[in-house]
Amino acid sequence: MTSIFESGWTYLITNFSDFQLACLGSFLLHESVFFLSGLPFIYLERAGWLSKYKIQKKNNTTEAQDKCITRLLLYHFCVNLPVMIASYPVFRFMGMRSSLPLPSWQVMSTQILFYFIVEDFIFYWGHRILHTKWLYKHVHSVHHEYATPFGLTSEYAHPAEILFLGFATIFGPAITGPHLITLWLWMVVRVLETVEAHCGYHFPWSPSNFLPLYGGSDFHDYHHRLIYTKSGNYSSTFVYMDWLSGTDTGYRKLKALKSEEEAKYKEN
Repeated sequence: MTSIFESGWTYLITNFSDFQLACLGSFLLHESVFFLSGLPFIYLERAGWLSKYKIQKKNNTTEAQDKCITRLLLYHFCVNLPVMIASYPVFRFMGMRSSLPLPSWQVMSTQILFYFIVEDFIFYWGHRILHTKWLYKHVHSVHHEYATPFGLTSEYAHPAEILFLGFATIFGPAITGPHLITLWLWMVVRVLETVEAHCGYHFPWSPSNFLPLYGGSDFHDYHHRLIYTKSGNYSSTFVYMDWLSGTDTGYRKLKALKSEEEAKYKEN
C-alpha cells in the first residue's frame, strides 16, 4: 500500500511543479471535498429524507440554496484561489516541501493536532470579535443570513471574514512548514469538520457523540438560531475555549433541560 501511495505521489511531483500542486492542486482538492461533502445535505433537505435527524424543522428555499452555491463559486475563485497563490511564497519560505520521502503518520498526526489547537484558539477570538455590533452588522451578518444552516453555508461569508478567519486555518501550517501532503490532509479534515458543523443534521454517528469536546452540528446550529449578541458557542472544532470562557452556558442549560424532559417522557 505504501509503495502504491508513494508511486502515485512520485507521478504528481514528476509531472507537476510545486507551484501547480500547492496552489492549483490545493484549490481543486478543496473544491472537490467541499462540494462533494456539502451538496448531499441540500438534496436531503429538498427531498425530506432523514428528517427525523434534522435539528430545525424549518427548510431553506430552493432560491436561497441556489444563491449560496452561486456566491460560493464567486468567493472561491475571486478570494480563495488568489489567497492560495499569494500564500505560496510564504509557505515555501517556511519550509513547505512536496518531495519524497513522505512524512510518517506520526509526524502528520502530531502536526494536525497542533493545527487544531492553534486554529481553535485563533478562530474563537476572531469569531467572538465578529459578533461585536459593528463587525456583525457590516461583515459577519452575511454568514448568518442562513439561520437554518446546511453544509455549504459553512464557507458562505463576507470576503473580509473569509480572509480574517481563514488566517486561523493557515497559521499553524504557515509556521511549521509541513510537507504538502500534510497540508492537504489538514485541509480535507478541516473542510469535512466545518461542513458537518453546518449540515443541520445530528445523526447517531455524528462525531460529537463520540469525541470529547467536539462541537459538531448541534453545538453550532444553536449559534445560528440565536440573536447575534447572545449566541455564544463561538468555537471552531473543539469547544474548550467556550467552556473556559463561559460562552456556552446557554447551550448547556438548554441541553440539560432537554435531557430532563426526555427522562420524564420515558418515565411516563
